[in-house]
Amino acid sequence: MTIVDSAVYVDGNRAEEPHSLAKTHETARERGGVAWIGLYKPTEEELLTVSREFVLHELAIEDAVAAHQRPKIERYESTLFVVLKAARYLGATEEVEFSEVHVFVGRDFVVTIRHGEAPDLRSVRRRMEREPDLLRRGSEAILYAVMDRVVDDYYPVVRGLENAVDEIEAEVFGGNPDVSERIYKLSREVIEFQRAVKPLGGILKALTGGFEKYGIDEELRRYLRDVQDHAVEVIERVESFRQLLQNILSVNLALVGLQQNEEVKRLSEVGLQQNDEVKRVSAWAAILFAPTLIGTVYGMNFDHMPELHWIFGYPFALSLMALVCIVLYVLFSRRGWL
Repeated sequence: MTIVDSAVYVDGNRAEEPHSLAKTHETARERGGVAWIGLYKPTEEELLTVSREFVLHELAIEDAVAAHQRPKIERYESTLFVVLKAARYLGATEEVEFSEVHVFVGRDFVVTIRHGEAPDLRSVRRRMEREPDLLRRGSEAILYAVMDRVVDDYYPVVRGLENAVDEIEAEVFGGNPDVSERIYKLSREVIEFQRAVKPLGGILKALTGGFEKYGIDEELRRYLRDVQDHAVEVIERVESFRQLLQNILSVNLALVGLQQNEEVKRLSEVGLQQNDEVKRVSAWAAILFAPTLIGTVYGMNFDHMPELHWIFGYPFALSLMALVCIVLYVLFSRRGWL
């Protein structure tokens, strides 16, 4: 059996540590105390053993075996079954790592099952053992302590996400066009975190709604309302992160679009400038080509070329070259090529 810790608490103090589940439950009933059994990643056979001893509902056991459950609260006759999502922030990769803790709460027992490293229930147990006045308020007090720890662990995640959002915002307005992928990834982490946190409000509302019906201690009600206030704060901040990232993504897309438009405009201006240069070069090439053509014709030196023996042949050729060049220059200038 993967029991991390098992003890019976009487009047808020650790009384005994029986070596078997049956003895633990029996001692709790006989002495009017509460048995608290902590399990870590138990197998199906081990959970069935726990189920037989504490008369747990088979549907709840199926959920506890399968894990990967959404946060929820369900009551099976006199037993309460609560599923919570613990979380921690991995700053190096900007990811939120999730794990589950399942809590079975009966009149004289609490069974906590961890499917992951978080939350640290050893510290929860040490806290409760240091506060006997709180522990003597019954099994619901242990549930409160577990939920309080889960919610407290959300705050470092919130701070990590907040820092990441601030960095992304600075990158966007700093003109970094490659930040879109980071925005998408962080948005996905925020959405997953929101799915883990948001149901907690309903769970605590259901708990507080049953205060009168199930005779919850008045002081314990105050503690649970405090957890509820913290949970609402976390839920609201996570929702603000999601909206902020959506706005940042929209702004980033707009800025990228503007940058692309500026680039297109710049390329267009370069293209126009190059086009003007091409026109200018083409015009001068045409102007220079005309006298070259005329000179080439008159440079053939065939015997039967009347112009070779004409007295005005040379000045006529020069005049023709000049005239053609002037005409082409005027024509190209009027069209803006020169």
